[in-house]
This record gives sequence, structure tokens and C-alpha cells, in this order.
Amino acid sequence: MEETTVIPQSALDGTFQHFLEYLREGGAPAPVLSPKRFSQAMHIDLQTLAEQAHVHRNTISRAPGSRGVQDFLREALRVIKAATDLNGDLNKALFWYRNEPLSVFGYKTAERLVSEGRTDDLLRYIASIEVGAAG
Repeated sequence: MEETTVIPQSALDGTFQHFLEYLREGGAPAPVLSPKRFSQAMHIDLQTLAEQAHVHRNTISRAPGSRGVQDFLREALRVIKAATDLNGDLNKALFWYRNEPLSVFGYKTAERLVSEGRTDDLLRYIASIEVGAAG
């Protein structure tokens, strides 16, 4: 039977900082992000997360602090933070990250682009929207 974890409401309805604190791997000797909590927050299974991070599925559970896993999570968080800064709402940023097809990127989602290693392109795109909205 698969373990079900309830995500604290404050982790998703609060600030990006609350979300980041929720993702902190408790009890880990190093300051790492929890792939399990990230997958729960994004409503994806660990196999999908492994595919997105381009690591073996066992790496997620056996070596959550591995460079490949942590690099992917950090890149995803860079984009989610930028999107949250742009619209001011973490839940909207999470929804956008997972679901909105972006025409400028061939209708791929931000989630797909991060998995493809295009985080910097995506951040430039978000910055251009921010400048357009401000200017």
C-alpha cells in the first residue's frame, strides 16, 4: 500500500518561502530538497519525477541527495520562484509550471522545458513578460 502524506496547507497557500521550507529534507545530514515532497506538491509520482530529472527511478528514493536529483529540483524551483514573483501567487505559479502550454516554446510547458535543460531560456522569457508588464 502506498503511503499518503497530507501536504500542509501553509506549504501551498503561503509564500514561496513556506513552500521551500516544506521541501527541506528533514533529518538529512546535508541541506537538500525532498524529491518525495516535491512530487507530492506537484501531484506526480516518483517515476515521473525520475524521468523529468533524467535519473534512474531508484535514485529518487535511494539517493535523494544525489546531484542529478537536487540539480533538477533547484532548476524547477528557480522557475517556480520567478513565476511566483511575477504573479504573486504560488498556487497559480505551480499550475502554470505544470500545465500552461507556452506558444513561444512550441507549446511545451515550463515543466517540460526544465526537464529538457532549458531553464535559462524560460527565465529569460519570464523576465521579458515582467518587463513588458512593468513597462
